[in-house]
Amino acid sequence: QVQLVESGGGLVQPGGSLSLSCATSGILFPVYTMGWYRQAPGKERELVARLANSGGPDYGDSVKGRFTISRDNRKGTVYLQMSDLKPEDTAVYYCNADRVRYNQIYWGQGTQVTVSS
Repeated sequence: QVQLVESGGGLVQPGGSLSLSCATSGILFPVYTMGWYRQAPGKERELVARLANSGGPDYGDSVKGRFTISRDNRKGTVYLQMSDLKPEDTAVYYCNADRVRYNQIYWGQGTQVTVSS
């Protein structure tokens, strides 16, 4: 059974920081590109960040320079460090596992991030 479980969401003030974690099970973690996506009500789901086992990360334009994605292959966990948070970052953040070149894509249940005064 494949499971991706996000944690770390919550309420933060503008300019604050927050770290998200996604723990995986049931997949051979190193062969998957891991990513974070987010979706606000009434808006399309958008890429936040993604990172393969090798190479550099990709970031959505709206978060570039503020968010950092990392992964721990031993733990099978991917992280998202968010800083200088803005109200427009408010969304449900989803963890994604994508076995590139195969039809194997999985999603977590999402964790709410709210940036508000």
